[in-house]
Amino acid sequence: MDRLFTERLEAWRNSPTRKPLIVRGARQVGKSYTVLDFAKTRFTGKVHVVDFEKHPDWHRIFDKNLDPQRILSDLEVLLNVKITPGNDLLFFDEIQAAPKAITALRYFYEELPSLHIIAAGSLLEFAMKDISFPVGRIQMMYMHPMNFVEFLNATGKNKAAEIIASKPEKLPGAIHEMLLDTLRQYMFTGGMPECVKIWCEGHSMTEVFEVQSSLVETYRQDFSKYAPYTDKRSLNHALSVVAKNIGHQIKYTQLSDEFTGPTNKKAFDLLCMARIVNKVRAASPASLPFAASASDKKFKSLVVDVGLMRCLNDLPANIEFMKNDLLSMYNGAIAEQFTGQELISAGMENLYYWSREAKSSSAEVDYLISRKNKIYPVEIKGGASGKLRSMHLILEHYPHIEQGYILSTAPYGKIPEQKLTFLPLYYAYGLVNK
Repeated sequence: MDRLFTERLEAWRNSPTRKPLIVRGARQVGKSYTVLDFAKTRFTGKVHVVDFEKHPDWHRIFDKNLDPQRILSDLEVLLNVKITPGNDLLFFDEIQAAPKAITALRYFYEELPSLHIIAAGSLLEFAMKDISFPVGRIQMMYMHPMNFVEFLNATGKNKAAEIIASKPEKLPGAIHEMLLDTLRQYMFTGGMPECVKIWCEGHSMTEVFEVQSSLVETYRQDFSKYAPYTDKRSLNHALSVVAKNIGHQIKYTQLSDEFTGPTNKKAFDLLCMARIVNKVRAASPASLPFAASASDKKFKSLVVDVGLMRCLNDLPANIEFMKNDLLSMYNGAIAEQFTGQELISAGMENLYYWSREAKSSSAEVDYLISRKNKIYPVEIKGGASGKLRSMHLILEHYPHIEQGYILSTAPYGKIPEQKLTFLPLYYAYGLVNK
């Protein structure tokens, strides 16, 4: 399955200032598959795979010293093949299992810059805790589940993918309805590559749900690797509560009544580090960057994938799937999860929203985005413009904001005098870069 991430790998390969690359992201989002698929078509030489989880004994290569020539020579013996800098790709998979290999990347950059090196891993923060990290000597890229554009391509709707990746416009009714119907499929399938593959091969949602359950169990089994940092049960509690509260403010005390606030906070932070959970902080739209005004205590959250969100909630999919309005599914939570996931996939690694608490005029806008140094509020809503009280409030209080976006199932449209643009939900990915 084609991934948009490949374009970023191609830019890295051709860069005159190329550094060793670490591809990061949650487990099972397709890191290794995408790198290897890219390598098969973009490298004329050989691809050499060093899997540190499969071969834990190979870690010892990095125990002697970190001389890249010696390491390369030892790897050639183990792989029984010549590695040619400038022509071949060396791929370190599951690099978090060999922390010293991460440090070694610095010396490859300094002494063997012609060698193309890509590493992939998850839970890297744990691995980096006790090593000298090569700051400035490596490049990092984050990979996420397949977004809706990629899902359309995978299901053979390439023309539709081109449409939603382009500048928004009002589409013919039949195309609009087809995109909404396919979006419904995506919201239940999600973007985990194995789930998309199962859906494309047999269109069996039951089989997709089985794979999702297996993936969630894999994440939970991984919690044993967090053992030195927090209690495994607190992680389980935190993940379940986050999944059930998409779109709502989270307090650490909510995550579990079995543990203290600091323990719950540590569990939440670890899930964020593992990219299983994303923190969405409240921020002011007064000026950029959002991080300068963002709150660490007032926040919402998302899980890694919209399909896994449904699985974690264990809700009756057969009832939700038949609802006509996508915004009504799971009381709107699935639409907010989808939108946040698309924004992250488009490059917004950190998400923000606006919230104002007052006795008689509390208000909240789902997301704040920045584009070309301008601020745009984003609200996911059904209904007419007159009911968009929070959006009208933010546009009134912050006159430097030129436009607000309303995502819904309605066709594309504008109300210029109210500074509002209405976009179908399927256009969410393009909000960041259009």
